Amino acid sequence: MNILGINAYHGDASASLMQNGQLVAAVEEERFTRVKHWAGFPDRSIRYCLEVGGISARDLDYVAVSFNPKANLGNKLLFTLQKRPSFKSLLDRFNKQSKSASLKDNLANACGCSPDDIRAPIYSLEHHSTHLAGTFFVSPFEEAAILSIDGMGDFVSTLFAGGRDRQLQYFARTYFPHSLGYLYNAITLYLGFPAYGDEYKVMGLAPYGQPEYLEAFRQIVYPKEDGLELNLDYFTHHTQGIAMNWENGAPHVEPFHSPELEKLLGPMRHPKAELTEKHHNIAASLQAINEEITFYLLNRLYDRFPSDNLCLAGGVAMNSVSNGKITKNTPFRNVYIPAGAADNGTCFGAAFYVWHQMLKQPRQFVLNHAYWGSEFSDEECLAAWQTHNVQPQYLEREALLNRAVDALCDGKVVGWFQGRMEFGARALGNRSLLADPRRADMRDIINLKIKFREKFRPFAPSILEEYVSEYFEIDDTVPFMEKVFNVKPEKRSLIPAVTHVDGTGRLQSVSRQTNPLYWDLIKTFADRTGIPLVLNTSLNENEPIVRTPEEAIQCFLRTKMDALVLGSYYVDRSDIF
Repeated sequence: MNILGINAYHGDASASLMQNGQLVAAVEEERFTRVKHWAGFPDRSIRYCLEVGGISARDLDYVAVSFNPKANLGNKLLFTLQKRPSFKSLLDRFNKQSKSASLKDNLANACGCSPDDIRAPIYSLEHHSTHLAGTFFVSPFEEAAILSIDGMGDFVSTLFAGGRDRQLQYFARTYFPHSLGYLYNAITLYLGFPAYGDEYKVMGLAPYGQPEYLEAFRQIVYPKEDGLELNLDYFTHHTQGIAMNWENGAPHVEPFHSPELEKLLGPMRHPKAELTEKHHNIAASLQAINEEITFYLLNRLYDRFPSDNLCLAGGVAMNSVSNGKITKNTPFRNVYIPAGAADNGTCFGAAFYVWHQMLKQPRQFVLNHAYWGSEFSDEECLAAWQTHNVQPQYLEREALLNRAVDALCDGKVVGWFQGRMEFGARALGNRSLLADPRRADMRDIINLKIKFREKFRPFAPSILEEYVSEYFEIDDTVPFMEKVFNVKPEKRSLIPAVTHVDGTGRLQSVSRQTNPLYWDLIKTFADRTGIPLVLNTSLNENEPIVRTPEEAIQCFLRTKMDALVLGSYYVDRSDIF
């Protein structure tokens, strides 16, 4: 049984393949196009998934897409009659919805076959249903409360649900134009961070400020029964729509706050203007209201579906700071957030929805790692170096680990390219840049040499899962770098490069079972230094995470990375420059 899941015509376009209830491949189209958050139809991702599965389009049994123009149609019509949105906003929605009619043609084109060769039925599924499936059905829980919360999908921003075994139970929806994700997006743009997906920058900026504007934000958004409401006086999206460009490139969103917001908070910041204390405080206030509303929603959800277990999905579920505080602010004790909790993960959510909800198949899969993307052999890594007239040094496993740790202890920044590429926004030890967390200056070194990014953004620790409770005020596995926790006060001076200004870290717990090579690397570093963690950031430079050996080499050559490990091959910058 082959089920192809697709997220298309939206940011973070992606594809996945499930075979007999097991995920075998998942990848975002941006990794092929080299354009962050690429939107459109994920042609190359689909071809990759079919290749991994050893099948052609003719072998597909089902195809599932994570949007449904017919979903919540009554609410759409009611809104149109009541609010009378602009003709342009209606046209924008129609243009996206009309694309569903060409799904089969686009799939055939991606697979290099005729539409008649695709015999599989194509299901268009409600966006938030695929979020629910993409977290609960791949979680380790037999039952759990589920919250899907993002900007907007099929006219819904927030969905309360519960899951038992293979069944989903729906409770409450929050409809357009009310959205916590839209609020965070609007303020991100207002603060002068214009790129699609820049919300994480505001989250990183927030600890530098104080929530001075929290009362102002309570005028902008407030809880209401099993949902939330925006004060629409501060926005324009409900009347004018949101100016977006989704056409086969980097998504672009224009600001959609009203003049009333600038009367309340002051003038919008220009992207190149200085970040002032006021901007820090607005970011802190936004994060505070995000947490306030999120915890309100979760407590209401618990009333609907009491459980120790919670599954989260949607773009707002990428707020790792909020995620790390859930168990302290709600009755939930166990929180599962998948790799690809945002729209990218709806590709496999769509596949699992078909498998469990529609076909009633039993659950037999847990998403406990993120390594579902492209991989390359040592021979391919060597060939890539040889095209640059570089003869890399081949090292056996133990020698390779020791050589890499030598470099880390010498204060070098090491590119680490191994195995299958990660799915989702985080590099988790297969396409990573690694450094010594003990060096207080390491964040500035990486930014100066490689990343060229804002200084306020933190770097993450990858820690052996056996030592999480020794360094953090939590005893939990965090495999996808999806939660932020307090670093224990007595440990902060030991790992300053991965301790944020507020004493926190967005950790990744590393399992020997799911990534034995990365675990062994950190263990080798721990044996040498007494510190069971390394600084981990993504192997890229203002681009999507690298996919191929050639992309890793290009990143190495155009930056001042000190060393690059491709598979079993080690190259030090001093050897070639």
